[in-house]
Amino acid sequence: MQQTNKHLLNPTKWVELHADYLYNYTISRVNNHDLAKDIIQDTFFAALKAKDNFQGKASERTWLISILKRKIIDYYRKINSAKGKAEVKMNFYTDGDREGEWIEERVPTAWNSEIEKVIENNELSEALEKCIDDLPEKYEIVFRMKTIQQFDTEEICKELDITSSNLWVIIHRARTQLRKCMEESWFK
Repeated sequence: MQQTNKHLLNPTKWVELHADYLYNYTISRVNNHDLAKDIIQDTFFAALKAKDNFQGKASERTWLISILKRKIIDYYRKINSAKGKAEVKMNFYTDGDREGEWIEERVPTAWNSEIEKVIENNELSEALEKCIDDLPEKYEIVFRMKTIQQFDTEEICKELDITSSNLWVIIHRARTQLRKCMEESWFK
């Protein structure tokens, strides 16, 4: 008659025996220290609630890992579901007539930062365009064809009757001059 070893649970030793292992397992999947700790805490809590269902067929650690895996999956399901997003509420206004909470996905975005980004991008584009215009004519043509219009090297060489090594020298010099121009006009 074959005797089977039945594994037992010892919840008072879980943190001491398994917390580090569970943490290393979790952090590699969620990449956030606080979140990993919260998920492990949820795992221990769920395990305590389910300890009467433990049949002893697997080791204590294996059983805890199986619970942990479900907790990680639940976390990703929640953040990826519209229902999970709709449950998260944020305080947007803290006083006055407009006091209240907003469902996270409906919170108004800050307008100022978006407008500033658009203005900054336009100014950057204008500065870059001016620097390209200030390049020697051949440099400008080669740079635009290769970098902006994305012509193949062979096409440019054939069109302008230059060698590929000459093209790369021109590109290098154009980029060097553009960098100097941008440093003087934009990054000053």
